[in-house]
Amino acid sequence: MGEKIWLLPEEGQFYKANLHCHTVLSDGNKTPEEIKEMYQKEGYSVVAYTDHRHYGWHPELMDDTFVPLAAYEVDINEFFKVPGDFSRVKTYHINLYDTNPLKDAEEKAKSILPERRYTDINYINDYLVQMRLKGFFACYNHPYWSLQTYADYKDLREVWAMEIYNYGCEHDGLYGYNPQSYDEMLREGIHLNCVATDDNHNSYPVEDPMCDSFGGFTMIRAKELTYRAIVDALLNGDFYSSMGPEIKALYIEDGKLVVKTSPVEKIFVITEGRSCHKKLAKPGETITEAVFELNGNEGYIRVDARDSKGLHANSNAYFLRSTTPVRKPYRVEGR
Repeated sequence: MGEKIWLLPEEGQFYKANLHCHTVLSDGNKTPEEIKEMYQKEGYSVVAYTDHRHYGWHPELMDDTFVPLAAYEVDINEFFKVPGDFSRVKTYHINLYDTNPLKDAEEKAKSILPERRYTDINYINDYLVQMRLKGFFACYNHPYWSLQTYADYKDLREVWAMEIYNYGCEHDGLYGYNPQSYDEMLREGIHLNCVATDDNHNSYPVEDPMCDSFGGFTMIRAKELTYRAIVDALLNGDFYSSMGPEIKALYIEDGKLVVKTSPVEKIFVITEGRSCHKKLAKPGETITEAVFELNGNEGYIRVDARDSKGLHANSNAYFLRSTTPVRKPYRVEGR
């Protein structure tokens, strides 16, 4: 047997994270303290506080069992087509995560915002470069909710990841799952990751079926539960995203991709082209493992595992050189 190439690290522990969250500091209905309490009860160890236009760093919430990531969500909107009507306005929503909130804390607390230059993609990329130099990495959010098409996002070049699933947007209009948008960006040759999030505002109580918490999460494989270790794992792409199913192991050995999951009905490997590898369970049964022979022509591979409830788990995309993955950890200069 040859050496295993681990796409998800063999070592470390998985930590459950919500990387998109709103509180009373913007348009959410829970305090940061209440968010910590409710998410910990559901097994989460990490929450990124991404209030709209409000940089949130809550070190008082950090302990051995919980890491609050300093972050915020910025927007760049079109001008209104009909005065006062936002319902048809295109917008970029981008989460900015801080790699080191102790550095330049006073400047960051001012919540550095972009100008309203929706049609100027060069400006948007330049803004994201400047934020990367200040220690942030960026996630492009919910393209369907934002009314955006391929023409809007194809030239984004300074994003670390995009939301493949947004639970809050799924509640808004059944447009929270965006795998096609992810593949469109990958097929442009953009190396980026994908995350699943809640984007919760908590207008409804937890027991209400309209509650927008606990539906999309990211499982981060890190050496320990510290701010630095979680950030390092995110930048390295050591995670997968899910609505429910688990990806327990993911590696390449002797030119074969091995996928191990919780019980699911389908395991697909999406590629750059039309072809895909797949394994399906028989009706009424489930599978927990699949082995796929790679042919070297896939371009990139990414795993999509779906359970009997129609819930998906998605790996990040891994670009291939023959059958060897080419990993490009995201670099942030201002750490």
